[in-house]
Amino acid sequence: MIYITGDTHGEFGRIEAFCRRFGTCKEDVMIILGDAGINYSGGIRDMRKKEFLESLPITVFAIHGNHEQRPQTIEGYQEKMWHGGVVYWEEEYPSLLFAKDGEVFDLDGKQAIVMGGAYSIDKMVRLMYGYGWWPDEQPSEETKRYVESRLDRLGWRVDVVLSHTTPLKYEPVEVFMAGVDQSKVDKSTEEWLDRIEDRLDYGKWYCGHYHTEKKIDRVEIMFENFGVIGGNANDNVF
Repeated sequence: MIYITGDTHGEFGRIEAFCRRFGTCKEDVMIILGDAGINYSGGIRDMRKKEFLESLPITVFAIHGNHEQRPQTIEGYQEKMWHGGVVYWEEEYPSLLFAKDGEVFDLDGKQAIVMGGAYSIDKMVRLMYGYGWWPDEQPSEETKRYVESRLDRLGWRVDVVLSHTTPLKYEPVEVFMAGVDQSKVDKSTEEWLDRIEDRLDYGKWYCGHYHTEKKIDRVEIMFENFGVIGGNANDNVF
């Protein structure tokens, strides 16, 4: 089975409970829609998170969020093909996989394209306190061109989209943090996703980022809930 959930930010208790409840195995996959929090702190703290996830009876497939370093910039990560697309992985943690933006994966017979990244409204706080922040948190122009070239080859049709943030038109404005001046938030990624969503023929679009759970048409924003890719993609597990 291929399951899906929202941001975890380095807290994996609900993933562990899920594995126990459903009796998962390493052949099962849990998609985390960005901000997994695995490459955030560095050093032993990240190592312990990875060791814990590797011990669970499931394979983790993470999208790039805005609270983690891109794995291709970290020493020790390698590329390999997985389910038809390129992922980044480390030999010590073979069950922790990070999707390359723009890759198309075969997930239970469904074509799924990945588009990670977003802007961090907490950027200044993280820099002030020495927490992790990376200037390449949003997709580059090169990445955007790569995504669009893949969609060209697919005739602008996919079964599933996996992104961290949402197309602009689907932003859940009702959960925006009070006191944040939205006019100063860089929404270039959401605007780009909006243009893609306008053109794209797709079945279902999953995203995270906003720490809320909401369905709008074929778009689903996920947080602590779980779903299934394949079969009826609208079914929630719990």
